[in-house]
Amino acid sequence: MEKLKVLFASSEVVPFAKTGGLADIVGSLPVALEAMGVDARVIMPKYRSMKDNGKETKIGKDVKVYLVEHDDYFNRKDLYGDKYGDYADNLDRFAFFSRQVLERCIKENFKPDIIHCSDWHTALIPVYLNTIYKYDPFFENTRTLFTIHNIAYQGLFSKDDFPKMGLDWALFHIHYFEFYGKINLMKAGIVYADAVSTVSPTYAREILTKEYGCGLEGVLQAKSEAVYGILNGIDYGVWNPATDTKLVKKYSVDNYDNKYINKEALQKDLGLKVDCDIPMIGIISRLADQKGMDILTKILNDILTMKVQFVLLGTGEHKYHVLLEKMANAHSKNTSINLKFNIVPAEKIYASSDIFLIPSRYEPCGLSQMISFKYGTIPVARRTGGLKDTIEEYDPGSGKGTGFTFEEYKPEALLAAIKKALSVYQHRSAWRELVKRVMELDFSWQVSAKEYIRLYNRIRS
Repeated sequence: MEKLKVLFASSEVVPFAKTGGLADIVGSLPVALEAMGVDARVIMPKYRSMKDNGKETKIGKDVKVYLVEHDDYFNRKDLYGDKYGDYADNLDRFAFFSRQVLERCIKENFKPDIIHCSDWHTALIPVYLNTIYKYDPFFENTRTLFTIHNIAYQGLFSKDDFPKMGLDWALFHIHYFEFYGKINLMKAGIVYADAVSTVSPTYAREILTKEYGCGLEGVLQAKSEAVYGILNGIDYGVWNPATDTKLVKKYSVDNYDNKYINKEALQKDLGLKVDCDIPMIGIISRLADQKGMDILTKILNDILTMKVQFVLLGTGEHKYHVLLEKMANAHSKNTSINLKFNIVPAEKIYASSDIFLIPSRYEPCGLSQMISFKYGTIPVARRTGGLKDTIEEYDPGSGKGTGFTFEEYKPEALLAAIKKALSVYQHRSAWRELVKRVMELDFSWQVSAKEYIRLYNRIRS
């Protein structure tokens, strides 16, 4: 039987270029698939930061990574924009990239069973396959999967730019590209792809609703039988306290008391009281409303007057920088606000914290809770998207569960969940059992990769 052939098309891939979680996923999933016998390959633009690479490189054992070159489009400092905003020619850039993905397949004589596209930057690939390349025998058996990592970012452009894509004007229509008078690349990708996936089962259901669909819920509802949710995994080769070289002391579930050596070291480094018994609450986040900063900042003063330590790492909206620095000055003895990612490694916060906050308004998947589990840090999170799929509410009576959650997007609901976590923390034997349980959870890419293989086979059957 021939190997399943999958080509991942992405605007960013770890370790070559990254602005968010998309890069981590496309840098990990093909490697996991390769280990399961899939002929997985990757294609991405060649950015300025990758000048040392040729036209092809690889990840994993032998996953080929094809690089699309165009100096005018990709030889720039940043991937999508600069301090003034998005690049004005982003439509030109990624229309070119999408065409080149298909041309590169022909050049390499690689006939993928599936082209796995991610987000609006690659949404034109399913379109081109069903228009310009519709009758090309080379792609006769090629199908497409379009993955939505965050539906809020859709690739919107002016109607006047439509000719840049090389498509018939008839496609600027409510059933294809047209979206309130603009071009919407994600909408077209959803319409033309053979199937649509997103990064958790709950988010796949949420985006079918008006609350979470960002205007595309109707398009997705019309295709609901071909919309799937598969949970992201994490790379335990990277996120693993047993091998993490950034830690003062490595640890695993068998010697997790070493976690607290890391906690004391971080307390000392950040100028906090060195006391292993004080619960440390950590958060690593983009400082934006979507991540729950609006409700967190309303109760932060209440949190900081408790007997806790609070450590934050993140950057984002200016208003939150100002507000958090003000809070840090008012509670300097138990608060460390780090607004630059080079100040303290994220790994140290995961390893040292007892509780990890993820108060997101919405969260397609979320990797923070999976990472915190591995480091023996208990999440407090809103029940949405992938957070709902991965965190089981802790029941003090039975001792079952893996974290603490809240439903309503309100400051008082978040505060109640934090207080519940702190209450359980006081019962140290129960807390230790909880820590050991979450460290043994498995959110590896191997689990997710098996589901993707099943989905690929369903699409091409």
